[in-house]
Amino acid sequence: MKKETYFDRLRGRGWPQLSQLEPFFLSPPEKCWSYLGGNDNWGLSAKGVHDTEHLPFGRGRIDIELEMWGNPQLGVLIIYSKMGGGYKDVFTSKGDLNRLGELVRGLQDTPLPVGLFIPFDEAWKAVKEFIETNGELPKGIAWVANRDLPPNTFPDP
Repeated sequence: MKKETYFDRLRGRGWPQLSQLEPFFLSPPEKCWSYLGGNDNWGLSAKGVHDTEHLPFGRGRIDIELEMWGNPQLGVLIIYSKMGGGYKDVFTSKGDLNRLGELVRGLQDTPLPVGLFIPFDEAWKAVKEFIETNGELPKGIAWVANRDLPPNTFPDP
């Protein structure tokens, strides 16, 4: 499995140590997330999980991504996807679904549903578990399958 990181200044092959990521989630609120460089979207990925690294994409290789958008007032929106080898799983962190119709704009003007943000400390549980289980869907937070979300929950920018 090939692991990759795109998280603030932590970029490249492999996943960072938990101690490197923890401050982004458990620091005082005004320091929880880094917006250096005008970005609020980070991610961890793994290509070729479950011993499929030798297979090409679309021909049995299974890839996983954990994408995150941070907002200083709302917390973090997380999307977990597992694709290939018969998988087409996409789940999003489940926040206050009563606010699902409300949108907030990310730093790149991406419309994001307020009802899918969770607090920073809850997001940390998911990221930590994702790393500790080598990319499995974290069980420590509530998720909603994207197929179960109303149409246009994620409108085009």
